[in-house]
Amino acid sequence: MSEAQISLSETAARQILQILKGQDKQFLRVSVIGGGCSGFSYQFDLESERSDDDLAIERDGATVLVDTMSVDFLKGSEIDYVDELIGASFRIHNPNATAACGCGTSFSI
Repeated sequence: MSEAQISLSETAARQILQILKGQDKQFLRVSVIGGGCSGFSYQFDLESERSDDDLAIERDGATVLVDTMSVDFLKGSEIDYVDELIGASFRIHNPNATAACGCGTSFSI
């Protein structure tokens, strides 16, 4: 799996760097876990260490880690950060999702 199959937007990279400023963490981890109202959910965590089998997506000095189990669910996705009138959040634009709930963090395949 190449890094290019999961991308990171410029706005997401900027926000990750802003969040990590002054933290003892170096990475944002994006995982897919079972659950949520549509079957799967995205999980976002700050990490200080990288596992040997993690996929690392880098842009403008920011690094996102994805575990091997989550990579297949995220293939072809873009990790973005949006700041809208209703709120700001990381958002995954996932071409594999056949349905998603209104919260934007739960999806089905």
